Amino acid sequence: MDYYAILDVSKNASQEEIKKAFRKKAHQCHPDKPGGDEKKFKEINEAYQVLSNSQKKAQYDQYGSTFEQAQSNGGSYGFGGFQDFSGAFRNSGRGGIEFNFEDLDLRDIFVFFFGGTKKQTTKKTQGNDIEIEMSLQFEEAIFGVKKQIEINKFSVCSHCHGNAIEPGTKIITCSTCHGKGQIQRIQSTIFGQFRTVDVCPDCQGEGKKAEKKCTECNGQGRVRKIEKIEVEIPAGIDQGQTLKLSHQGDIGIKGGRSGDLYVTVRILPHSKFKRKGNDILSKATITFSQAVLGDKIEVETLEGKVRLKIPAGTLSGKIFRLTDKGIPYLQHRGRGDQLVEVIIFIPQKLTKEQKKLLEELKKQEM
Repeated sequence: MDYYAILDVSKNASQEEIKKAFRKKAHQCHPDKPGGDEKKFKEINEAYQVLSNSQKKAQYDQYGSTFEQAQSNGGSYGFGGFQDFSGAFRNSGRGGIEFNFEDLDLRDIFVFFFGGTKKQTTKKTQGNDIEIEMSLQFEEAIFGVKKQIEINKFSVCSHCHGNAIEPGTKIITCSTCHGKGQIQRIQSTIFGQFRTVDVCPDCQGEGKKAEKKCTECNGQGRVRKIEKIEVEIPAGIDQGQTLKLSHQGDIGIKGGRSGDLYVTVRILPHSKFKRKGNDILSKATITFSQAVLGDKIEVETLEGKVRLKIPAGTLSGKIFRLTDKGIPYLQHRGRGDQLVEVIIFIPQKLTKEQKKLLEELKKQEM
């Protein structure tokens, strides 16, 4: 499996580029979205878990997608413990075998001759982050709102309360490693016998395990279910901005730390208002006589109608500013303005009297 191809990044991609690519791909394939692909989503997550970890990425670059198999051998490499080891041996042409050290990494040579110990792992695994989109009405984004959403996520198993053990049973000492969390293996090679120490496969290095796994979650301590979460949208949030809700993502395996929930905002268009930064743009129509003589007109704002003075001689396209009628600032107090563009209305049909009056004005070069 090519993790770089899955995330559509190059091998030289930075961690920021990898993270950005993951979010984009995960958003496209999330199983909770229409047209989502759960299998592809899992592949994307698997690729990100490896490439976002510098140690795993280095191992993947060296061993490919089988690097986890090499890890699971706990350093007990022998002739099959890592790729291309057999290439270190070749026929000398004199009836013997030569050992080609140039084809081996020094770390591999050390592990092969002296044995290796795989780092003990914890049985708790952190949960994944979740990314969703939320649609807001124009006014909700301007003034803020509390919204309740439903998401499909991993939550604590109610049967075992997250400890992964079947109720009524107990934790016992691992019979495989006798509570040590590690097992020793003796490997025979052409150079003799070598001892390696591996993490116990039955208890994953804990030295103890459940007498019986929880029958509801199969020993994971979590189950997938629909949960309701309240999201507080701050006043003034803009299109495409993302809110982070800490620890509201998938809960980890066996009580591991929860991931985070990222909510990206999509704001629905308004029929009368547009946003430009923290200002609101709108239009108001006035008559020819109002433009020439001046007047006071009613203008709609998000908080109701206000009176706007139109001075005599106003041209079509003139913009008037309504102070503090715009969008609140997220970072500090205050808000933008509302910019009102006035448009002079030109009627398509006139009464006889209106035509007569205009003809008189025309004669006076008005």
